[in-house]
Amino acid sequence: MNPAHTIVLLWAWGSLQAFEIVEKENIFLRTPCPSFLTFDNAAYLADMSFELPCHCKPEEVSAVVWYYQESISSSHTKVLTDFDGRLLTEASQVRAGSDLLVRFSIRMFSLLVFRAQPEDSGLYFCGTRKGDYFYAYDVDIQSSKGMVATFKDLGQEPFVDEYRGKLHVFTTFWEWTPCDRCGVRGEQWRIGLCYLQSPDLSPRYHKTLEDVVSCGSQAAPKDLQAKARDHTPELQIQSCMVPCKNKSMTLNSVMSIVNYVSKVGKRPWVPQVPIQYHQQKPGHRLIISCPGARPEHAVAWDKDRKRFYRTRYLQGVNRSMRVFIDYGNHLHIRFTQLDDRGIYYCWRQGERVAGFRLGVTSQGRYKVSLSDPEVRSALELTLIGYLLITAVFVIFHLCRCCCYLFRFCPNFSP
Repeated sequence: MNPAHTIVLLWAWGSLQAFEIVEKENIFLRTPCPSFLTFDNAAYLADMSFELPCHCKPEEVSAVVWYYQESISSSHTKVLTDFDGRLLTEASQVRAGSDLLVRFSIRMFSLLVFRAQPEDSGLYFCGTRKGDYFYAYDVDIQSSKGMVATFKDLGQEPFVDEYRGKLHVFTTFWEWTPCDRCGVRGEQWRIGLCYLQSPDLSPRYHKTLEDVVSCGSQAAPKDLQAKARDHTPELQIQSCMVPCKNKSMTLNSVMSIVNYVSKVGKRPWVPQVPIQYHQQKPGHRLIISCPGARPEHAVAWDKDRKRFYRTRYLQGVNRSMRVFIDYGNHLHIRFTQLDDRGIYYCWRQGERVAGFRLGVTSQGRYKVSLSDPEVRSALELTLIGYLLITAVFVIFHLCRCCCYLFRFCPNFSP
């Protein structure tokens, strides 16, 4: 290659790299901070996790500080940071009843709130440790208490819009979730949150549509919020059917070998997903959560070969239900019985990800059943071990007999 061409290419490559670095360093220059602080409206359902990006800041500010204020007229402000903008929290360590100061994390200038609760509604400010604000949010966390579900397959329709003079109250639905199961009939749903439209909203709050904010937004006066209080969030459900994703060639080859071995000789039962074991006493309440699932995820539950469809097992469908699924995708057993023994499988986003082996004790003892795969596997292993020991014992004595006959057998030759 011509050296001149090499120099030109290196210069061009260096220019491109420098251009990329400039773009990354000046990302906040494309969004100038407003001269008058306004609030972006954002609405979520209780127990959801969300992220609030700090869309603008001065170039000289290297770390932002997040503040929380219950209302614009409140004199009490919480500081949600370690003043260096590096506070990290893992979502798996957060519990629903934890305080707000425990359920948040700051990563790359953004505020992350885990398992938000209705009392977390309020104003969130992005600023400096001196109290200078750059960006702000008006967050509305709507409670799932009283949430209404409609089943599209049964011809049920969502709430109709409400008109009260200039006030218009309606439901805004999110996108449909993926199908919660694959290869069999599944379900998908979408969450609907309460919104209102009125010309009497505060101009200090940003609105995606003209004069439209969530029902709990502080842009709406207290009297408008009270009128829209009866319009609860909604959940719309419909059936779906999608094929499972094709397995890789390597996995198919392994499964072919396993199937061939299983045909030649009986192999012990091996679970296809991780199994967690739990033992429960009769009459006690039990709540099972799907690992890694959030309220907005498509989650499904099966017991052995029985499927729990929300059309029948969703919370509120029947008040006398002993086993039901709540709006946060948790499986509830109000009081356990001996019939609840078995393996409960959890589907997440159309893939079966985990299983829970539930054992129910009776009078301090566990009732053994041959229908239990673990019991059958244990019996098979015990039988195989017994046969191996018997075979070794027989072979050993045959060898001793052979040695005895070889050494001491009389000679019958004439």
